[in-house]
Amino acid sequence: MATKPSKRREALLKAVDTTKTYSVDEAMGTLKNLKSAKFDETVEVALNLNVDPRHADQMIRGSVVLPNGTGKTVRVAVFAKDAKADEAKAAGADVVGSTDLIESIKAGVINFDIVISTPDMMGVLGQVARILGPKGLMPNPKTGTVTMDVAKAVENAKGGQVNFRVDKKGNIHAGIGKVSFSEADIRENLVTFVRAINKAKPASAKGKYITNGALSLTMSPSITLNTSELMDLR
Repeated sequence: MATKPSKRREALLKAVDTTKTYSVDEAMGTLKNLKSAKFDETVEVALNLNVDPRHADQMIRGSVVLPNGTGKTVRVAVFAKDAKADEAKAAGADVVGSTDLIESIKAGVINFDIVISTPDMMGVLGQVARILGPKGLMPNPKTGTVTMDVAKAVENAKGGQVNFRVDKKGNIHAGIGKVSFSEADIRENLVTFVRAINKAKPASAKGKYITNGALSLTMSPSITLNTSELMDLR
């Protein structure tokens, strides 16, 4: 027997026209009306792309720094030695180390959200790839987390960098801010994120690139976005 939606859920469902595709501006106005939780809900974007990730050239992966941040406190770990370790600490990294950090991870201590590494440390990191990989924490050059410029990478991570990767079905999800942000700031973050996805479009992708797009809060129903408008964001 189906459970009847709560009054809160019913009110939220009435606030969204499920038969309509919303422009970005219309979505911004509607989004604010969907706040219902007692905490500061995350604004989430979901896109479905017309790509086949089984082909290496259609594996969409990268990162983008949102101009207004994500509203989330990010803990950053950096694998580096000597001067580069000092640079990472000065830039505000929460955890900095090398082999000592490897042993800590093996012991089950993972007190960070993003991992950055200098190229020379990637061989050492291989020892914990099976631990970090499934958690989406392995550094990757495509997301700017394997670099000699560790200070810049730490600043980006702390300042609103969002990593994205298409799943097996062509979906990409990301948190792009908090409902407490102004409509203008949420809009700017959304546009910046979608532009990064459009820029990552592979030459081999044929037909309509963004087939579906939606915006929602952590506890809200989705607002369907106009995909033609999204694809026009360059």
